[in-house]
Parts: sequence; C-alpha cells; structure tokens
Amino acid sequence: MIDSYKHKGLRSQLVRTIQLKGISDFNVLNAIEKVPRHFFFDSSFLSFAYEDKAFPIGAGQTISQPYTVAFQTELLKLKKGEKVLEVGTGSGYQACILAEMGAKVYSIERQKSLYDKAVKFIPSLGYLVKLFYGDGYNGLPAFAPFDKILVTAGAPYIPDPLVGQLKVGGALVIPVGSGEIQIMTTVIKKSDNEIIKEEHGTFRFVPLLWNKAKD
Repeated sequence: MIDSYKHKGLRSQLVRTIQLKGISDFNVLNAIEKVPRHFFFDSSFLSFAYEDKAFPIGAGQTISQPYTVAFQTELLKLKKGEKVLEVGTGSGYQACILAEMGAKVYSIERQKSLYDKAVKFIPSLGYLVKLFYGDGYNGLPAFAPFDKILVTAGAPYIPDPLVGQLKVGGALVIPVGSGEIQIMTTVIKKSDNEIIKEEHGTFRFVPLLWNKAKD
C-alpha cells in the first residue's frame, strides 16, 4: 500500500470540499486528511477514493461519503481518550477516523465477510480497534458503558440497548428512519431516566441489520 504525494494532495482537496460544506472541527478535518481512504478501495476503483461520494464495498454495504463521515464524527464532539462504540464496521474507514482522533474504539459488524476483512486489514494500518462480529442492535454490553456511540447504518428506531450502554452525559449519533431517507439524530443521556433528542437533517444510509429472530 502506497500513500503518495498525489494521494495526500487529493486528501487535502477533500478536506477543503467538506469544509465548504460546513465541517469546522479541526480534529475531524485533521483525521480525514491523515487516514488514507484509498487503502479501503480495491485497486481497480482507486480513482473514486477521494470523491465526496459513498461507494459499494460488497455484502450490500458502502463506505460512507466523506462528508457524512465527517458530519457524524463532528456531532460526537469527541475527546481524546473517550471510549466509543461504532455499530457497523463496514470497510473500517470510520473506525480508523475515530482511532486517529485518539478514541478507544470498539466496533461491531453484522456481515461476516466484512468483519473478517476488517480484522486483518485495520491492524495493518497501525490502528488499535477492538473488532467484534455480532448484532449491532444489542451493542456490546460486556464492554459498556461508552462515552459515545456511533451508528453507521439506518435504523428504523433508536435501540434501547444502545441508550442503556451510554454513560450519563454520553451521546449516541444515529440515522433514524425505516425508508430510504433517515434523519440524523443525536441522543444525549442526561440521566438514567432522561434523554434529549436532537435532529440534524436527512441522510441516506444502507439499513442496519439485526437478528430478527430475537425481536
């Protein structure tokens, strides 16, 4: 894997593009500039790596649009050293952005093929991410509570287990909606019995998968 001056220049252009779309958090922009997005693409599709667009990665999933990655990450208001649960590892790009920002990242993936690939690939980039294969709706109760939780697929509702695994004062960022369009939502856990929801506009995500037999 080669990260050339050309690639770095394309990342700088990408950062300027998402800045113009409203992303202002320096730490988010710095992570976008540092993580080589083209490493997450097959060689035959490298020309698409620094376009501000989502792209298929197999198993019916996508690597999210860089602006969307930046938008969700900015909503987390992440602090270095915070413990973050990511639901939906996918290609691993978002997990690496979080790790680059200094988070302690736990990531869970429902698609076995994507999980198997991420387990081998992410460590090769030098990022320490704890990866799990399982049902994202259930989170990772054995490792809770988390300072922040980020869901990278569209959910028809906010899963109670995820809210339960947040620390008091923590935040969950999740796209909510059962159709093709979801509303980006932040859930702030004010206490064990009180949450505040904030909405941040519409986005388009692949559906969050879960084990329906458990419903």
